[in-house]
Amino acid sequence: MANEFPGTAKAVVIGGGIVGCSTAYHLAKLGWTDTVLLEQNKLTSGTTFHAAGLVGQLRSSANITEMLGYSVDLYTRLEEETGLATGWKMHGGLRLACNEERWEEVKRQATTAHSFGLDMQLLTPKEAQDLWPIMTIDDVVGAAFLPTDGQANPSDITQALARGARMAGTRIFEDTKVKDLVVENGKIKSVITNRGIIECEVVVCCAGQWTREFSRRFGVNVPLVSMQHQYLITDTIDEVPRNLPTLRDPDRLTYYKEEVGGLVMGGYEPNPIPWATDGIPEDFHFSLLDSDFDHFEPMMELALGRVPALQTAGIKELVNGPESFTPDGNFIIGEAPELANFFVGAGFNAFGIAAGGGAGMALAEWIDKGEPPYDLWGADIRRFGHTHFDTDWVRTRTVEAYGKHYTMAWPNEEHGSGRPNRTSPLYERLKEQGACFGEKMGWERPNWFADISAGEVAEDVYSFNRQNWFSAVAREHAAVRQTAALFDQTSFAKFSLKGPDAEAALSWIAANNVAKPVGSLIYTQMLNDRGGIECDLTCARIMENEYYIVTGTGFVTHDFDWIRRNIPADCDAVLEDVSPSYAVLSLMGPNARKILQSVSSSDVSDTAFKFGTWQEIEVSGAAVRALRITYVGELGWELHIPIEAAAKVYDRLLSAGREWGLLNAGYRTIESCRLEKGYRAWGSDIGPDHTPFEAGLDWAVKLKGNVDFKGRKALEAQKTTGMKKKLACFTVDDEDIVLLGRETIYRNGERVGWLSSGGYGHTIGKSIGIGYVRHPGGVDDDFILNGSYELDVAQKRVTCNVHIKPLYDPTSGRVKG
Repeated sequence: MANEFPGTAKAVVIGGGIVGCSTAYHLAKLGWTDTVLLEQNKLTSGTTFHAAGLVGQLRSSANITEMLGYSVDLYTRLEEETGLATGWKMHGGLRLACNEERWEEVKRQATTAHSFGLDMQLLTPKEAQDLWPIMTIDDVVGAAFLPTDGQANPSDITQALARGARMAGTRIFEDTKVKDLVVENGKIKSVITNRGIIECEVVVCCAGQWTREFSRRFGVNVPLVSMQHQYLITDTIDEVPRNLPTLRDPDRLTYYKEEVGGLVMGGYEPNPIPWATDGIPEDFHFSLLDSDFDHFEPMMELALGRVPALQTAGIKELVNGPESFTPDGNFIIGEAPELANFFVGAGFNAFGIAAGGGAGMALAEWIDKGEPPYDLWGADIRRFGHTHFDTDWVRTRTVEAYGKHYTMAWPNEEHGSGRPNRTSPLYERLKEQGACFGEKMGWERPNWFADISAGEVAEDVYSFNRQNWFSAVAREHAAVRQTAALFDQTSFAKFSLKGPDAEAALSWIAANNVAKPVGSLIYTQMLNDRGGIECDLTCARIMENEYYIVTGTGFVTHDFDWIRRNIPADCDAVLEDVSPSYAVLSLMGPNARKILQSVSSSDVSDTAFKFGTWQEIEVSGAAVRALRITYVGELGWELHIPIEAAAKVYDRLLSAGREWGLLNAGYRTIESCRLEKGYRAWGSDIGPDHTPFEAGLDWAVKLKGNVDFKGRKALEAQKTTGMKKKLACFTVDDEDIVLLGRETIYRNGERVGWLSSGGYGHTIGKSIGIGYVRHPGGVDDDFILNGSYELDVAQKRVTCNVHIKPLYDPTSGRVKG
């Protein structure tokens, strides 16, 4: 009966690669024993069987690093549990640096590793050669070694996960093609296969490079494309030890691992080749592409300079296997915003073996508990939007991301491909005035403005030191603090929540009190059941039955999905994305009122137009929603303008503002100003793992009243038990120190956390960092202030000062050191 094809299941996992088998394994471990895994051919026959099998752990996100660390823990014990060999070898991983800039990057990576609790050791070239004796080190400046990295046999480890899943009750069916899903009223009803129909509650699509096209049939957007990826397998090389660590040589774009006494050598060429641009061929399984020796030759030349033994080694095979890659180089996980109970785990960018164990765990937890085990925003499927439905755009950007896999990871680096894509009505005007644009969610956004008259060029020059836009941002920052600045923030996400029960619905979802009079502005978080911050946004009450909600550009899909899913079933309220209808100009600075008053007949005095309110005012004949709010810590308004009137209003403001020193300004100035004011940024300083109390945002929570809201119980519990971490601000007196985020925080010599944000405050004239101070025994303001602090910056301990209040106070003109 165990092999009888089922008519029902609680969950159906599509795809028998490492991620699908890991998900099924972990679901079964969580009690989802009525899970079925379907594979269209044989287990591992998609891309898993030809994966190189390197397992590295360090990423720029603490939680994704933790997830990869879980993979290592799982692979270490899986063979004993299942009785199947996995090929797991924990021989460590080496990363080389062959110039001073790369060495700076590696030192910062080591600091990040230590922040996240990994033992990454910095080595001299000779120490690295002792671990990897067959390489030359003439050009090596230094190296980093992570002892807990390793390698695995992808097929073996997948078969072990499959056996573990079967042992826990999962049924696995090979040679079973999923032909369709039955979806009724937005809910999955069943899976149609070539062997029959399975009624189910949940579908998990872990179909690798097939995932995008399959999911798209049901309106689900999974931005990935197939890319050719080649690596070489040699015959046995006498000099190769069996305990050789994996090796990454990013300056030569290559990686290595030992395999049965020989080497696997591959890399990431700057001119990658997309595959299956017209679709994946039918019956493509256990299949490889033709070896492309001409394309691989430049990689081989780079490798020969590092490993001379390759010159005489026999070549077993040049493997050319297509794998799925994504536009930002990170994988895609989570419940699809377009279809309830449809989960995705795909797009692993050639580190699916490293991520497989942890990704399966995270997906299973997400399915079982309705949320991931911790914040996985960097990999969350909701980080994508409408731009990413365009396969041509996705492919163009993914080619660039693939080509940058081993290039320098510069701070503030922008991608250049597929641009411009989405532009505000002011794009050409701003470009003519010296705007240097960045891109987010497909939108072109001015990061800073070059002074063209002074010969400045609107182009980023990247460095780990102060970058070329530093003085331009200082100029814009001074305008914000002393005169006025104008920011184009048209890319903001804007929603309308309407209906008789709009107030009741938003009161349940929002942590702050939104039951305020028409004309009110409410800054609020939206919390999960653990009290963690899922959204951080502003609500304007337009009418008794309507709210206008504004959130960050990159959070449009995530926040819309969160709000829509959490509108109570008995509330008559409808959420609509109105982002394309409004341009946004933010007018900020001490002279903002004078400028606005000069172009509008409406009274914008402090008496008539108070902070935390909105009004409709007239500017150049346009009806403008003016929101009196700030993210830079100065007097100002966000002006939400009908898109067709944006250029006219901008021209009028710019012309009128010359008298009061108005300058164009960009997002890097916003970042500098908000750090001085201690404003939090979702996705770095706050998120699902942080409560408002921990983030110092308890003033924005309506606990004093008796109105219930999502997350309230968790906050009440935390108020009783206390906090284990709390956000604090740090400043460094040494002007040469550049803070970027993820620097390690030491209190009285003990590691207590890391910076979530880093930058420079041009008014206070110091580098600023924000991060959580952690302590198992509890953290409060006294604990934070009664400590002596240092930051580890690129493996250098730097004395710093700690603060719990904003560094800059515009009301008194006070600047704190």
